[in-house]
Amino acid sequence: MNKEGTLEKLKILSYEKADYSDQKPSGEFEAYVNPSEITLSYEIEYDSNQGVGTTNSRMSFKKAKPGDLSLSFFLDGTGANGKLIDVQKKIAEFQTVTGYNGKIHRTSYLKVMWGTLQVKRCVLKSASIAYKLFKPNGIPLRAVITASFTDNSDDKTRQAIAQDSSPDLTHVRLVKAGDTLPSLCYEIYGDPDYYLAVARANQIDNFGHLTPGQRIFFPPLEK
Repeated sequence: MNKEGTLEKLKILSYEKADYSDQKPSGEFEAYVNPSEITLSYEIEYDSNQGVGTTNSRMSFKKAKPGDLSLSFFLDGTGANGKLIDVQKKIAEFQTVTGYNGKIHRTSYLKVMWGTLQVKRCVLKSASIAYKLFKPNGIPLRAVITASFTDNSDDKTRQAIAQDSSPDLTHVRLVKAGDTLPSLCYEIYGDPDYYLAVARANQIDNFGHLTPGQRIFFPPLEK
């Protein structure tokens, strides 16, 4: 963790494996100037169920789609910030880290991280480069990279983050000391009387005694 007062730069790390199990990132891009704004957007998908002869439809939840992250990077090659950079070289660095990777025949898997923001596992969705200032010979001195990334977390990771507790979903719980099957059923289904159905699904004979660390499968049950 950086000491208080130390400037921490936003970083984008690239990986070649979809599960991010690489021993180390294959590339890294560090912001020249940290973005002044980061936009996180989410989209929820619903099923519109409308009965015959009715005017209103019931919006039934279907799923939460992967979210997007949008931000802009400002690059200044004039030296006004106290650090002289090659704008074109920095843009090429961004494109190499976030763009197409010939080794895996696709764009790289990315992690975007900065400060206390949750690490974002994502892939590049789109990017645009606006050149703002040039030398007389046409060499760019200032540019802004505007980029959009889309979530690349697997379904299990997204479900763990969301901490779904709907009785319409399948759940697995690790038994803690003091847990009982009725209490767990009440927590998940809102009704302790489902303990017999859960005991049958898990082939548990002695449901009155659960062992800490034991894995219990809670299937979707109709009420």
